[in-house]
Formats: sequence, structure tokens, C-alpha cells
Amino acid sequence: MQQSLVAAARLRYASLSQGTVSSLTSRRCLNLSARRQLLQPSKHVRPTQFRPFYSSTATDTQSPSDGHAQSTLFAPLDTFARRHIGPSSDDTIEMLKALDPPAESLDEFVTQVLPADILSSRDLKIEGPAVKDSKGQPGKETSSEGFSESQLIDRLREIASGNKIVRSYIGCGYAGTRVPEVIKRNVLENPGWYTSYTPYQPEISQGRLESLLNFQTMVSDLTGLAISNASVLDEPTAAAEAMTLSINALPSARQKRPNKVYLVSHLCHPQTIAVLASRAEGFGIKIEVDDILKDGSKRVEEIGEDLVGVLGQYPDTLGGVQDFKNLSEKVHKLKATFSVATDLLALTVLTPPGEFGADVAFGNAQRFGVPFGFGGPHAAFFACSEQHKRKIPGRLIGLSKDRLGNNAARLALQTREQHIRREKATSNICTAQALLANMSAMYAVYHGPEGLKSIAHRVINSTRVVAEAASKSGYTIETTGPLFDTVVISGGAIAGKAGDFAKVAEQEYKTNLRVVDENRIGITLDETVEKEDIQAIIDLLAGAAKSSPKLTVDSLAKDIGLSAEDAASHVPAELRRKTPFLTHPVFNTHHSETNILRYIHHLQSKDLSLVHSMIPLGSCTMKLNATTEMVPITWPEFSNIHPFAPPEQAKGYETLINELEADLAEITGFHSVSLQPNSGAQGEFTGLRVIRKYLEQQPGKKRDICLIPVSAHGTNPASAAMAGMRVVTIKCESGTGNLDMADLKAKCEKHSEELGAIMITYPSTFGVFEPKVKEACDLVHKNGGQVYMDGANMNAQIGLCSPGEIGADVCHLNLHKTFCIPHGGGGPGVGPIGVAEHLAPFLPGHPLVKTGGEQAIAPISGAPWGSASILPISWAYVKMMGARGLTHATKITLLNANYILSRLRPHYPILYTNDNGRCAHEFILDIRKFKETAGIEAIDVAKRLQDYGFHAPTMSWPVANTLMIEPTESESKEELDRFCDALISIRKEITLVEEGKQPKDGNVLKMAPHSVKDIVTSDWESRPYTRETAAYPLAYLKEKKFWPTVTRLDDGELTLSCHTNVNTTNKTQHMVT
Repeated sequence: MQQSLVAAARLRYASLSQGTVSSLTSRRCLNLSARRQLLQPSKHVRPTQFRPFYSSTATDTQSPSDGHAQSTLFAPLDTFARRHIGPSSDDTIEMLKALDPPAESLDEFVTQVLPADILSSRDLKIEGPAVKDSKGQPGKETSSEGFSESQLIDRLREIASGNKIVRSYIGCGYAGTRVPEVIKRNVLENPGWYTSYTPYQPEISQGRLESLLNFQTMVSDLTGLAISNASVLDEPTAAAEAMTLSINALPSARQKRPNKVYLVSHLCHPQTIAVLASRAEGFGIKIEVDDILKDGSKRVEEIGEDLVGVLGQYPDTLGGVQDFKNLSEKVHKLKATFSVATDLLALTVLTPPGEFGADVAFGNAQRFGVPFGFGGPHAAFFACSEQHKRKIPGRLIGLSKDRLGNNAARLALQTREQHIRREKATSNICTAQALLANMSAMYAVYHGPEGLKSIAHRVINSTRVVAEAASKSGYTIETTGPLFDTVVISGGAIAGKAGDFAKVAEQEYKTNLRVVDENRIGITLDETVEKEDIQAIIDLLAGAAKSSPKLTVDSLAKDIGLSAEDAASHVPAELRRKTPFLTHPVFNTHHSETNILRYIHHLQSKDLSLVHSMIPLGSCTMKLNATTEMVPITWPEFSNIHPFAPPEQAKGYETLINELEADLAEITGFHSVSLQPNSGAQGEFTGLRVIRKYLEQQPGKKRDICLIPVSAHGTNPASAAMAGMRVVTIKCESGTGNLDMADLKAKCEKHSEELGAIMITYPSTFGVFEPKVKEACDLVHKNGGQVYMDGANMNAQIGLCSPGEIGADVCHLNLHKTFCIPHGGGGPGVGPIGVAEHLAPFLPGHPLVKTGGEQAIAPISGAPWGSASILPISWAYVKMMGARGLTHATKITLLNANYILSRLRPHYPILYTNDNGRCAHEFILDIRKFKETAGIEAIDVAKRLQDYGFHAPTMSWPVANTLMIEPTESESKEELDRFCDALISIRKEITLVEEGKQPKDGNVLKMAPHSVKDIVTSDWESRPYTRETAAYPLAYLKEKKFWPTVTRLDDGELTLSCHTNVNTTNKTQHMVT
């Protein structure tokens, strides 16, 4: 095999040495053909040398073709890689020369960045478009280049046609919804909303912060609880967070009891119960599923002091609505926590959980304007009482004041990253679901309280008509309490044949029903259901029962005495909502399309996103989210499929998921991939759970020690603790940032009988490729442990090396970083894991849909494939880039980072590089010395960058008072230079302070950023700099300027109001941060 590869390399060199270059190539096109290497070889490459990754040069930003000049005549003109990669071929040559030290070629440069022993021994193989024969017919061979944009859309339409859209009344936590087109077009499909980052820099994030505050207000009002966060990943994850909040609320003595029990209603959704099981094990909690109201909730009293908390569902999975007031009192008597999974639409008519004593309420906001999407992404909500506000997980938005005293929103520091507590954390939430939360918030703003009630009333009336038809057709109603949106029926034609009954509904009525078990069928109605749909259900029920009298919607409605105005009249007084909600003007103003459109764009105008400039956040990979990749996510064939639809209705998804899993396995060098995790942090937890399940089956002592370097992201130790592992920290060398191999060796040997895993981020969070990573992997394996690689930085590896080849057993990926799913202002994300063959049997399963390994761990997400509807984005990116495009993009990523490093090195200290003076795809700019010389800190540079039109790099992580910079391959040299010019200009401003020409206090950096209001209305006589210096420090800003809408906020402020309704409902909430 090796000989044939060398022969191929020689053949390639022979064609290269001929020096023929097609005159048809465009300077900004990308030539990534296997045969068409018609460029001069790099000087350091010898004719006989085999290059272990796809070779490319600067001028490979040239034409897309399959090889010969003649074939390029009619090659596609809409190839993608040349559009995705920012620098032109001329720019790439210039950047290589500008490096410090310069590099002769891209391939030589790569060898200066990556350790020689990790370079891949194989070329990537990504299935591309079929190569056509001489007659123009597609053959079996596929191109190593990617699909063109038009080819990709054609292929995706073919795949989408495999998904069959039918009426889904499956329910089980998911409901049909009408996504307002104005919201779909102007939020979900709008790069101004979906390309922004988590709003850590509040001065340039006021739009989505306000919208997320609306989301919190909506949830808090409807649940009747004091405080809500800004979303979590999905409803089952929220349930797990409620459980961990419950244990943290216990006195420390009770937390240590050996027989802790979390009592869960048997009427919770099955996927929620299953996910709880996966989370409980790491905390030593037993999940007990039972009838929580049986015998006056006697089981609560029996558990006694071992009770962690109780979880109910309201309405429950079978549609029932029951009174939990007495249960809540019993739980509180034992000083435990009562949590309720609920439905926001139902709470417009039902008593809010906070009013019957719930401490926590959570659920899925999906039915507020977010489509099924085969399971996600959707924004889950989470609210709690005043008593538990300090323990609320996830991100929280609050109202503060800026430097001028104006109202301004920001993240609350206490809860925005719970994982900063590292191994002491009980939650590893990082990515949330901001984009979907904003959609749901806008849905509530658009409809308002009366509109939401109208929708709820229609759903109730539809459900009651169906229930009446079932009753008159001889079926038994199994749902207890007043009906909301779900009715479960049994008897008649269903008895013992529920599966057959559902099949008839699917085949003859194009309708999906829920098979609860072989004796019961569930029907969940929603706002999309029309009169004709209800009649079809009635006909199905009556026909199967062979009822003789004709039942109609109108006759049944008349028999029941339905009323559009008083649809909740059947709800008992103790269960009926009496308190107002959504009284703030924002929910009572924007009900015309004109008004909501202007409101959406008003908020959007306050936020900086990729539509304005590069976002150079280290460890975040803010690359292009191409339009062609984004287009399919709103196609009905992808967006309107219920996650528990019969598999034969989702053949298109099956094809896409299988292809994406195969491509990701190829890229990572692993055997198998699971796409289930909804975020990178969830991927970490999943990978560690898989490792633990595998280790449990090995002989010897319990292996639960997890080694984690001090440089690791906080989610690593948080995830390890949640998986029930004991964290042992590994030192890093102070000079290089590399792993301290002596410390690693000592701890591996010390814990050799208990060593479970090591978690390594690669390249490291210090921005370098650890030179001894293979040695570290071997050391851990030798001592019985598994290697977990954090793939947050995978953008620096693709095509050049891979976790599997390096020696990792598990790796998670961030599809919202490396594979182009947009960050959405703080979510969604997808964090799949790749595993070696011995771990594949343990990949996560699901209680309702077959997926995962033969010995699958419990599910991590509520949906079998997590956030399935956004997987086409990553699939499209991989397919359009192709194997060569992906590899070339990695090289440009590394080049862009090193180019910025080289330009900034004369002006700022660079914290870590390798022995060749190179960084990986990111690097750390050291600001620490300026605190002593000028009183300037990283936050001052970060805020001043906003005046130059840039989002700050990652601030004070992984090293305090530094800035971590990561460009991506999508940014052009022009944009990189603009960013460098800004930082060099800021360095000159620091110099003025150092020289005493500007004061240490009140200088342009300390006062940054400057809003229009600040420039126009403030008194400038006392300021030591001019308005022009503040607003236009560089000439380009006079033509292209993004203005922060508020001035600097006080990040240390202790009291925040976390509710939109501060001035109107007496519901002011204070969050001590």
C-alpha cells in the first residue's frame, strides 16, 4: 500500500514538473483536484517524498475542475470552497512571506505548525459528485472535490423527498405550530440574528439581550415563578437540571445520604424519564418512577429523608391535568423540591405551577413558533422560585445601567457559566438555545396574551370534539381531568391492536397517532389543526368502530356546547388560571406585521454579528455560515417531521444522518459517531458516560479517576463530575503551556488501578499543538485509561491529523464551530461524539426510537438524533468543501492565525508558540504587563475594540487578563489587516498612557465603548481626548462604522432586574451575581 502511495506521489510530481497551467483558471478559484496539481512544487518537497495529507499551494485558491484543461471548459462555475475561503491566492502568497519567520509554501508551513508524528497517514475520503465518463454518464467513482452549490441543492432535494409529510398527532412533548412567516424570514433565516455570538459583550448585544429578557418574562409570567433563565437545551435536559437543583437545595448531610431518591411521575414523557436516568447515576441518585398521587401521595412520606425531590407533568403525557397542591405541601414538609414539567400554551388557561407550590417549572417552548424539526433544536425553558434563584442553571439576562446611567441588559455573572466552578459544578451548560428562544419570544410578542389564549381555546375545543367523537363511537377516554390538547383512548377497534389502528390511520388518512401501548392510542391536537382535519379524525374513529350515525364537527361542538370565548369552562376553578400575564407593553404592541417587522429589525440593529465584521473569539470558530447551507432547514420536508414519526416517513433524514455520521467518522478517524448530543458540553458528558459504561465491564477496581489539564475548558471538569468521575488536575509547563509530562506520568502511575480517562483539548486551549500528545495517549492507555479528546478546536485538524490516529478513544465535535452551524446568539449547537470500535456498542440509545449501540447508554437528549433539523447545515458544508477543500481550509485557518500573530508580535507579547514560533488556529495576546505600565487591562482593550467595529476576542481565558484570538479560514486578508490595524492603533493609545500623555483614568480605553448618545450629548470639556478620537480612530470608520448602543456596563454590579415587567407588574426580580 505504501509503495503504491509513493508511486502516486511520483506520478503527481511528474505532472507538476511539466508546469502546464490552464489559462482558464480564475485567481480566486480553488483547485482541489486529485489529478490537476498543475502548479510548481514547493522547494522543500523532493520528487520521491510522499505527502501524508492533500498537498496544496497558495495558488490552490484556483479553478474547480476534475483535471484536464478540456474538462474545465464546462466545469461548474458555482463551486463552493473558493467562496468559503477568504484569502485569494495572491493574498496567501503575500501572507506566507509576511510570517515571522516567512514560509516558502503552505505545505512547509503546515510542517512548522503540527508535530511530525501526528500528521495523517491518509488522505480524507469524502464522497462527492459522481465522476462522469466520456459519454457524460455518472460512474461509480466520486470526485475528491465537493459538490457545487447547485449540485448540492439538487442532491438535497433528492434526499428531502425521502421524508414524507403527514399530519402528526403524536404529541409526547412536541406539538405542531404555525411559524409566523415574518419571524421565520427575519429571525430564523436572517444572518443578523443567527451569526451573532453569545452576548458576553453587552454593549454590542442589546437587541438579543432584550429579546431574551422578553423570553424570560414570558416564561416567568406563564409559570407564576419569580425567575426564569434564557433557555436550556431541551425538556429532558431541563428535567435533569431540576433534579440537580433539587439535590443542591438539600442540607449537606442529606446530600450525602447513600439512598437518595428522586421520585418521578409515571405520567412524565418517556424520553424525560430516560434522560433523567443518564444524569442521576453520576450523582448517586436513584430514579423511582411511580404514581405520585396514589393513596394521597403516600410514597413521598415513605421515602422520607431520602427524598431529593418530586417531578410531575402538567398536563401529563396522556393529556391529564391534576391538582398538585397537596402533593407540593407534602414535599415541602420534607424540605424537598417539587418540580413540574409543563406546557406554556396550557398555562394560558391553567393555574400556573408557582401558584400551587411548585419550586421549579420547565418544559419545551417549541409550540411557540418553532417547527418539529425531527426533534430540534427547540428552546426549553426553566423557571424557579425566589428561594432557588441562586441555583438556577444556564444563562440569565438582567437589567443594569451603563456608564451614562442608561438602562442596559447584560448576562448575570453568577449563572451565565455555572461550569466556571469546574469539578464542583452540577451543570455543564454552555451553549443554550438563544435563537429558538428568540423565535418563541417573538411569537409571544406577535400574538400577545389574547392571541395566545385564542390559540389555546381553539386547541381545547378541537380536543374536546375529538374526545366526544371517540366516546360516542364506543371508545373509553383514558385521560384524567379536564382536557387540554391530548386525549388517550382505548377499547373498541384499538383493544390489543393499537399498532394496527395507527397503521390504518397512517395509510388511509395520512395521519400519525401515538401508540401508547397495544391497548391505547394518543391524539394530540395543535393550532395547525383545521376543521377538515378534525373531521378526518372523527371519520377514522367512527369508521373503525363501525358507528352508524354520521358524526360531524358541528354536531359534536353543539352537543358539548363549545364556546370560542369560554373554552376553559370545563376546567375546575382550582385548576383554572385567574392571574393576568404578559401585561408589559412589548407583548401588547407589535401585533401587526409592520410593527413586528420594525421591532425585529430595531433589535437586530443593536447587535454586532458576522454581517458586520469578523468575530475573533478564541475557541469559538466564528466562520461563515453559508446561505446554501442554511436554506434547507426551513424546507417542510426537514422542518415538519415529528421526532417519533414512523421510520419509513423519515428515510431522507436516515440518508442524511448516515452520510454525515460516515463523513464525521472519516474526518475524526473513528469507527462510529452519535449525533444525539445537543451541545459540545453535552457531547463531553456523553463521551464520558460511554467510557464509564465500557470500563464497568472491565475487570479490576472501579476506574473513575479523570485526569484534566489546568488549561482545560471549565465544561471538562464539570462534565467529568456529572458523570460521577473524580477529577485529578494535571499541570502545564509555565513556559510553553504544554502538558507537564512528568506530572502526567506520576499521576498515571499513582492512580493506575483507578485511572478511567484523560480529557485533552487538541490543539490545546493555549493555542498550540502539544508536541507529546501521542506520548500522553500511550501513557494513559498503558495505565488502563481511555483518552477523551475535546474537539472544540477541530478546525485546526481536519485533513492534516485526526483524533483517532493520534490515539484518542472518544472525541466530541462542535458542529456549531467547525462545521458551520451558526452560533445563533448563544445556541443552537450540536456536539456529536466519535468513538473507537470498542466503544461503539455503548453509544446512546432512545426509549421510543431504535438508535445507538447494542449496549446503549441511556439517552442524553430528548430526541433520538438531537437537533436533527440543523444537521443539513454541516452535511452541506462537508459535501460542498469536499476532501480537498476541507484540508485546504484547515491550512488557511492556521495561516490566518499565524499571519495575525506575526503582525501583532512587534506590538504585543504573545503568550505561547511552539519551537518554530508558530501557533495553531488561535493564540493568546498577553495584556498583563499593561496593567502595571498604564493601568490598562484586557477588558479595556476588549471594550475599545468595539469602537473600531469589532467584537472582542475571548477575554481572560484560559489565562487571566489576556485575549485569545481565533480567525477562521472565511476571513479575507483585508479583514485580518483591518483587525490588526485596530489592535496596533489601540497599542499606540496605550503608549500615550504609558508616556504620561494620557491619564491612567478617564482615557479613551477606560471610557470605551462610545455610543452615539455619548458622542453627541456628553460634556467633553473634561475629557483628555477628542470626539473624533473616540468615534473615528482609524479612517475606514468614517465610511463603515458600527455603533455600540450603550456605553460600558459595570460587570461587577451586584443587583440585576431579570424581568421585562419591572415597571408594570411589581414582579421585579433581583439577582445577586
